[in-house]
Amino acid sequence: MSAASTQTYYHELCRLTRERLGGLHSPELLIRSIDFARIESLQMRGEWAEAGKILNKEALALERGGAEFLILATNTMHKLAEVMMQNVDIPLLHIAEATAKCIKEKGLNSPAIMATSFTMEQSFYIDRLVASGLSPIIPNSEDRQTIHRIIYDELCKEVVRPESEALYIQISERLKESGADSLILGCTEVGMLLNNENVSMPVFDTTLIHCEEALNVALA
Repeated sequence: MSAASTQTYYHELCRLTRERLGGLHSPELLIRSIDFARIESLQMRGEWAEAGKILNKEALALERGGAEFLILATNTMHKLAEVMMQNVDIPLLHIAEATAKCIKEKGLNSPAIMATSFTMEQSFYIDRLVASGLSPIIPNSEDRQTIHRIIYDELCKEVVRPESEALYIQISERLKESGADSLILGCTEVGMLLNNENVSMPVFDTTLIHCEEALNVALA
């Protein structure tokens, strides 16, 4: 939900639309950009109900604005997907379901996940992967803390450090040694450090997958 991931979503949706349709085509979309400092403060205090009210208000505003379906540009806040969609009549394209579908299509089964602590440790996201027939692998406690810290202290502020990239690569290798056959970049900012070039197993960037699926839905 940071500005960094919002920019990535917009850039990728524009790029994909140009590739698919050519010429001067660009996506018709509405964006509600939220002050992430407010959301982060509610997360850290565990005030998820209040955060849910904010998301619901914004979802209703997008529907009134003419949106035909919704994408939530954050993995972590899918914790509040059901709350966000209360009294909203247009559908939500869930990021975890889109990601699981993509992994299954590649014939893989045991994805590791690198994301915020909320996404890695709580059931709202992992359960979606399991329900899709996957067997997700979670980093150890120390690695989870490192991943989370870098996301909030650096990536959400658009700070990209070589030493943090090296740490993320090391964590991905440990996950591979633990039996992972692929890696889910389960936070919309993790792709700022990891990709198929520096990870030694197939990478599934949830941001890119979400954008691809959103365009599929829009064009259909």
